[in-house]
Amino acid sequence: MIHHVSIPARDPQAVAEVLSKLTGWPARPFLGPCPGAFMLLSGDAFGTTIEVYPDGTEIVPGKGENQGYMRPGAAPSLFAFHMLLSLEVTPEHVLKVAEDAGWRALRCWRGPPGNPLFELIEFWVEDRFMIEVATPEMLDNYRRTVTQAGYDAAITGQRRPEPA
Repeated sequence: MIHHVSIPARDPQAVAEVLSKLTGWPARPFLGPCPGAFMLLSGDAFGTTIEVYPDGTEIVPGKGENQGYMRPGAAPSLFAFHMLLSLEVTPEHVLKVAEDAGWRALRCWRGPPGNPLFELIEFWVEDRFMIEVATPEMLDNYRRTVTQAGYDAAITGQRRPEPA
């Protein structure tokens, strides 16, 4: 279980507000040691949150018995990190929130060439950080695929397991 994740943003408050529209989770200023950061609180039983830090924020390991700390750093233009959120929304909602923000969003299928396994929506925060969104209609194929048996079947070119 992943309980929270942090993402960078050129404008943390604006990004938090757009993600709040996407998810329905309220955005609040972050109370941690990162001035200018915001967080989205899902309100679920697990404390699931997304923290939005100012671009270039670095989390640095402490030395000895000192805990890690945050400091400003250089902001990369693109990021290899991404996440998949499953949300109780429609694909049209996701695409509209992205359009209203002026960000790219695209419905697409994932899997080996010629063998699409599950659909999702690429939602590009500030057009440089990807959040994959799975709506309820998309989630069943993802759940069947991203299991040990489903993934092994995809590797060998077999069909993914059908629902039980």
